[in-house]
Amino acid sequence: MNWTELFELVKQGGVTMAIILGCSVAALVIGIERALFLRGFTARAQELHETVLKPLLRGDTAQALSESNRAQVMVATIYRAALDRIGKPERIADGIDRARREVVQAMRGPLWMLATMGAVLPFIGLFGTVVGILRSFRSMATAGTGGFGVVASGISEALITTAAGIIVAVEAVVLYNIFQTLVSRAAFSLGLRCDELSEVAQEAALHAQIRSHSGSASIPPPSASVPPSHN
Repeated sequence: MNWTELFELVKQGGVTMAIILGCSVAALVIGIERALFLRGFTARAQELHETVLKPLLRGDTAQALSESNRAQVMVATIYRAALDRIGKPERIADGIDRARREVVQAMRGPLWMLATMGAVLPFIGLFGTVVGILRSFRSMATAGTGGFGVVASGISEALITTAAGIIVAVEAVVLYNIFQTLVSRAAFSLGLRCDELSEVAQEAALHAQIRSHSGSASIPPPSASVPPSHN
């Protein structure tokens, strides 16, 4: 089969074939976009983790916050969520968890579209085939003559939509599984770093509170000032 014959078969598929081909292009675009989005994600997240935790382990929360604010990676929101709550240690874990879930959701992004195409496209192709077969039998009924030999050509042309729907569905499912695996691995690694961040941030918050209380204890409050003596 040469390219001319293939083009003719695609043209016979009509609107259904156009939908299938459009979904094929969309699946490729989504795959390229997700590949670019996730490229180097884990390495950049690990680099930021180490950059923020070094000053945080020293108790320098201001420097840690400055590093997270200066970062241009998406996971920086997790560190900002933790450092913004240093004054309220009981809220650190919840803040980190919410920010982590937002990041994971952003990593998944349009992957649901690949899953939907993988599930629906075979049925779209089958619908195109059914329409083509009905058209062939209607033509035979209109002519009033013919048999299987007359409709065989039309049926074979109609079946191209089913074949195309299955091929594009396989394409979408393969891409979905690849990126779902990558996202799951990145999310697991991110979860481990978030656990460590939560522990270090809560410890830093506790030390900050201790230093604050120690400093305030050394300075007598205004109400404790010595009253003037009366001679």
